[in-house]
Amino acid sequence: MPAKGRGAEPLDPAPWLSPATTQRVGWILASYQRAWQRPLLAGLEGATPLQAAQELFAAATVVLAHDGGADPQLVYANAAALRLWRRPWDQMVGMPSRLTAEPQERRERAAALAKARQRSALRGYSGIRIDSQGGRFALRGARIWSVGNGQAAAFDDWYRL
Repeated sequence: MPAKGRGAEPLDPAPWLSPATTQRVGWILASYQRAWQRPLLAGLEGATPLQAAQELFAAATVVLAHDGGADPQLVYANAAALRLWRRPWDQMVGMPSRLTAEPQERRERAAALAKARQRSALRGYSGIRIDSQGGRFALRGARIWSVGNGQAAAFDDWYRL
């Protein structure tokens, strides 16, 4: 039950700890395990869904996911992704995922996503992205995998251009 202060309304959980997002995190973690035969985060065996959501949000690894729509929308971004793209949750989640890349980089990004969709997973992806302030950065060694009808990506190696 959400915490209550004296005379205060119940506090809403952080959006990355909402029931829908907690469920989505479970799908992200389970699909990663299936794709790569190893966990995305170590030490989550026996964790509750809420604990797993907290750990993934706080992880140093950048993790994002989008749905499977015609113009896929981001449905998850952990704190590392929010910092890297310099956006708060409410501006990042719900945004078309293509907007994470500059227009001239989107064709190559789309080709990598299509290749990952065909194989269910792709390792070693590299590309250029753009943050909310127009800053460019390169990412290397990303892993892209299918999550239901959408996709997720995780990477640790990036640098500002």
